[in-house]
Parts: sequence; C-alpha cells; structure tokens
Amino acid sequence: MMAKLSVLGLAMAVAACGSVSPLTPPDGASLPDTPYGADQTPTADDLLRRDALAAPERSVELRRRSEERQDDPFDLPPE
Repeated sequence: MMAKLSVLGLAMAVAACGSVSPLTPPDGASLPDTPYGADQTPTADDLLRRDALAAPERSVELRRRSEERQDDPFDLPPE
C-alpha cells in the first residue's frame, strides 16, 4: 500500500512540473536592459524566440529509399 502511495505522489509531482505560466524574472531581478538601438525592452517571450540563423529549417530533402553512392574522388584511404 505504501509503494502505491509513493508512486502516486511521484506521479503528482511530475505532473505539476508541466504547468504553464508566463515567465517573469525572480523577485528583485529585472529583464536585461534595452539593446542599443531598440525602441523598447524585449519581453521574456521575445528573448526566448530564436531567429532563423539560430534554428535554420532543413533545406535539403531527405532520401526516402536506398540509392547507390556516387564515386567520391576525395574518399581516400589513410596513408
């Protein structure tokens, strides 16, 4: 019986980890200063958003089936 209660308590604790709430800085702290040349201070969501260079989209199509490899003239054995 005790094992079931501990598993239930663990499951409830893990479920509580997934709560969603807006991000705010801790008490006594503030968001970073306004970047040079910016009109306004970015919000927490703005700071978490990645630009295209940080997470580029895949630009090549994945192979869907096996294909013979072309001969690679630079694939040489070690000397």
